[in-house]
Amino acid sequence: MFGRVPVVAVAALAALSGCAGPPPVSAAAPPVSVDTGPADAPPGPTAIPDGMGAPEADGAFPRTITHFGGATTIAAPPQRVVVIGTGQTDAILTLGVVPVGAASGDDADLVPHYVRDAFPQYAAQLDAVAPVGSRQSPNLEAIAALHPDLVLANAAASKDVYPALSAVAPTVLVEGTGVNWKQDFLLLADSLGKEGAAQAFLDDFAVDAAGLGESAGEQTVSFIRVTTDRTRIFGVASFAGFIAWDAHLRRPPAQQFDATSKDLSPEELQLADGDRIFYSVQGAESATIANPLWRALPAVRDGRAVRVDDDPWYLNAGPTAARLVLGGLSTALLS
Repeated sequence: MFGRVPVVAVAALAALSGCAGPPPVSAAAPPVSVDTGPADAPPGPTAIPDGMGAPEADGAFPRTITHFGGATTIAAPPQRVVVIGTGQTDAILTLGVVPVGAASGDDADLVPHYVRDAFPQYAAQLDAVAPVGSRQSPNLEAIAALHPDLVLANAAASKDVYPALSAVAPTVLVEGTGVNWKQDFLLLADSLGKEGAAQAFLDDFAVDAAGLGESAGEQTVSFIRVTTDRTRIFGVASFAGFIAWDAHLRRPPAQQFDATSKDLSPEELQLADGDRIFYSVQGAESATIANPLWRALPAVRDGRAVRVDDDPWYLNAGPTAARLVLGGLSTALLS
């Protein structure tokens, strides 16, 4: 609804839970903090922005939702949803909705493999998801041929094509980028009439993240993504960084910046170090991994560097991806 406020803090903590599918309703999220700012200032939004969302209650249709592209009326519970944005297949499946069409990224699977693994009950329907072009250039004819009753996209990549998408079917734009994942999940859920289920997921996630932080102690965590031509460290205002913030996990000084990522030169690899390094490698092994400076990092040398799946950690900012990241952090930090 309009005028939402962030989740109210509570003191209760719970044990970590599994990563597949939306968990049950739990207590609201406890306060969390990192060294980079006050405890009440998360690195990204935790609620639908004021003035956005739908005034109608969950499950009530028609509903008119105000979003990052304007206002859209959705006549009935969506049955044929097309997703354009990164992480949106993950998000709607977490809410029990299977897309009929999806756009793909460069050299990426139409349905990310981690999503298939998390939702085996939808295997046949996921096999039938139709391609609708790329996330950068969605194919309007392919979308129209699917007769969608809702199109979901990210404003960060699709604001220019929003009028064309809206001419095909009711279209909702969330903001996009990883640090906005909670806000975007709630706004997307509101368009489906399922905001309560999304909030319950986030409440439970926050409790479990805080529980991890209580057990992990003072260990620092470093987030690194390596591609053929770039090596990046990820800051607090990133998808993985926000999850670490939720869990009270400490970050190395070089990674306590308020941005998604920064590039590292080969000579700056010492800035990648932490008590635990969580790194992904996209494509073939790069020069970074072969660099003696990488191999000399204490975490790499001592076996405290964990290679992680690029898709959920650094590419797809969705709720099931968040559960996988939280689970990976827990496995490494509590072992």
